[in-house]
Amino acid sequence: MQIEPEATSERPPLIQLEHTTRLYGNVIGVNDLNVALPLGAYGLVGPNGAGKSTLIGLITGALRPTLGRVRVFGVDPFANPDVLKHVGLCPSSDLLLTGITARRWLEQLLALSGWNPRDAAQRTLEVLDLVGLSEALNRPINTYSLGMRQRCKLAQALSNHPELLILDEPFNGLDPVGRHQMTDLLTQWTKSGKSLLLASHVLHEVEQVTDSFILIYGGRLLASGTAGELRSMLADLPQELTIQCPQVRELAARLVNQAWVESVNVDHEANRVTVAVHKPFELYTALADWAADGDFEINQLLGAEGDMQSLFKLLVSRHRGSRAKLR
Repeated sequence: MQIEPEATSERPPLIQLEHTTRLYGNVIGVNDLNVALPLGAYGLVGPNGAGKSTLIGLITGALRPTLGRVRVFGVDPFANPDVLKHVGLCPSSDLLLTGITARRWLEQLLALSGWNPRDAAQRTLEVLDLVGLSEALNRPINTYSLGMRQRCKLAQALSNHPELLILDEPFNGLDPVGRHQMTDLLTQWTKSGKSLLLASHVLHEVEQVTDSFILIYGGRLLASGTAGELRSMLADLPQELTIQCPQVRELAARLVNQAWVESVNVDHEANRVTVAVHKPFELYTALADWAADGDFEINQLLGAEGDMQSLFKLLVSRHRGSRAKLR
């Protein structure tokens, strides 16, 4: 399989899932996933146990789907070396190696991938420098801190010049400086035109690297799209908002009588009304009309959190079959 450095209109999707399901006996890992991703950078977001690692196993060919199919660069990745040559994986599992240095470990891995000793040695030095481990390359890996082991795994993922870099919870164990450096490295990676799949349960970490998201929960796809597209969904999902208004008592009385309002909570001292609604657009329209008519002076309107975290909580609530209400 040949993978060209430039994407063209004829190229297959980077990753394509068609009714992809993976079962572990009676336990569902991922359930009927359908998605086609063009070349680019994506955040795979979900809480622990959402199915992220199972999905990564399917994409990297470590797992075979029970039902449906998986394609990476248009090819089935299961036990397929032609696909794996172009994929770099940084797994979530810890790097537990005793008595071997990072330098020696990476050189051996590259040798197993077909690199000659001279090129493997040179590439090892390059990637260890890239991740900030140059001064520790001759130290045994078991003497590294957790953050250093994370960097070592990243060096391994980058070592074969992959076209697709897959990172499973790469920020775990990193201190603030390490997180900043990791973010910078991944940002530069995406700017270079190569593809990235960044799995994390922390939305704000992913948002610093890419604007495109796949949200999963319980092995199912909740939503996908850019941050702007996903945020626009907030207008169609139940949510809780806070309104600051001098006529707080009158506004609360007006809201209580609206069919799309679930609950109203008044803070008289702060002149705030917190309202839970199942049709937010109706609230926005009503507030605009009431303000235009001079009924109320609306000074501020705030969401419960105002970011992607709100959307994720709402989508999870909908997935569980309950009426979404932020707490």
